[in-house]
Amino acid sequence: MHRPSYLRVLLIAVLAGPAFGQQPKPPAAASKVAPATEAAVSTAASGPAAEVLAFERAMEAAVVRGDVAYVDRVSAPDLSFTHGDGWTTGGKPLLVDDRKSFLKRVEDKQYNVRDLDSVKVEMHGDIAITYGRYVAQNRTGAPDQSWFAVWFERVYEKRDGHWLFVSHRTVHGPTYGPDRKSVSDK
Repeated sequence: MHRPSYLRVLLIAVLAGPAFGQQPKPPAAASKVAPATEAAVSTAASGPAAEVLAFERAMEAAVVRGDVAYVDRVSAPDLSFTHGDGWTTGGKPLLVDDRKSFLKRVEDKQYNVRDLDSVKVEMHGDIAITYGRYVAQNRTGAPDQSWFAVWFERVYEKRDGHWLFVSHRTVHGPTYGPDRKSVSDK
């Protein structure tokens, strides 16, 4: 079922919170879930939540291997990918990709590694919000900034029976120095 007005309202609520004075929770607090939503959020997910987490892992693997066709097929036409958390303190993000520029990153095989860590999912019918961290290694760039971590929130929407990647927003990071060994969900 396609609900464009619900998606827009949900995206505004999720992504605009920090712009109105609410600071994102630090990573240590990000894994705490209020009792009212605990049933909708899980790392040991089943049903649609497990499907979304598997979809997210498959998408990350496709990004690393440079599978533009797959990432194109699972990305919404209006995809927005916000890099860097400067926006959380009134500054600018490092960069904002639309679908075309994100697919160019995939084509360029920018990453050696993008491992998901501590990811939780919150289900709202045909809308899924994931939040957690990924630890990545760039193929190019300064050696001291090769490994980095990003805490994120993402939005997925089920359209015509298939999950689509709609939005990524970095809420903390990038921070440099962690490596693959720091990932707990392996």
